[in-house]
Amino acid sequence: MVSFPNAKINIGLQIVNKREDGFHNLQTIFYPIDLKDIIEIIPLTDSLSNELQFSQSGLEIDGIHQENLCIKAYQLLKLDYPSLPNIKFHIHKNIPIGAGLGGGSSDAASMLQLINEKFELNISAKQLIAYSLQLGSDCPFFIINKPCFASGRGELLEEISIDLSMYKILIVNPGIHINTGKAFKEVTISANHAPLKEIIQLPVEEWKGIIKNDFEEYVFNNYPSIKEIKSNLYLAGASFSLMSGSGSTVYGIFKKEIHPELLFPEGYFHKWL
Repeated sequence: MVSFPNAKINIGLQIVNKREDGFHNLQTIFYPIDLKDIIEIIPLTDSLSNELQFSQSGLEIDGIHQENLCIKAYQLLKLDYPSLPNIKFHIHKNIPIGAGLGGGSSDAASMLQLINEKFELNISAKQLIAYSLQLGSDCPFFIINKPCFASGRGELLEEISIDLSMYKILIVNPGIHINTGKAFKEVTISANHAPLKEIIQLPVEEWKGIIKNDFEEYVFNNYPSIKEIKSNLYLAGASFSLMSGSGSTVYGIFKKEIHPELLFPEGYFHKWL
């Protein structure tokens, strides 16, 4: 069985405060985009096989395989459903890693849904959201996978209406990995945040300068090349541009009739959506 987990962008990202449990309360708009990985799972019939066999292609997945969120998703369900068969799964990675696009979280949420469907576990959407939250703060969004206003750690989700049908989106990733933990430690928490749910209903052309990502100050100061991407997208005619998540991907929202000629350094990932 195969699934195609998609990425997301953040339209605005406001860090409200730091919680007693060490996490931060935030407010953001999660918006799904049509950049997708591919995951395939196959049951293993050989009882002597390893419980879980993992392979991958496409963009290289760094780190220890045991830390992969898809593996953790399987192990999480296995605790409550011990009769789950051994499986092998393959990920073809198209979504840049550590880029603020939620690729790992999307893969994990998709893995939960794949296993649920393949082995007819009949887990409700509400239960899947609860499982996904144990894997990451933004994983629940990918169970819903519709534009959402998110608060709390990112797990409190409210579906909202955003019409970007008259626009196209360009995402640009310079291949710089931003350490999310360090970014949270360094981010400046503002006491005054614009009401994101209200502003998002304004025309896209009015978002500039009002909808902000609180991580940009830290990231731009330390990685000027990321700041330069945003500047260049505006120079090319973007109606709105912002860094997604804690970086390092920057996106531009363009009217469909605009066809900018943009050149990026070798090694940059860029794609029109």
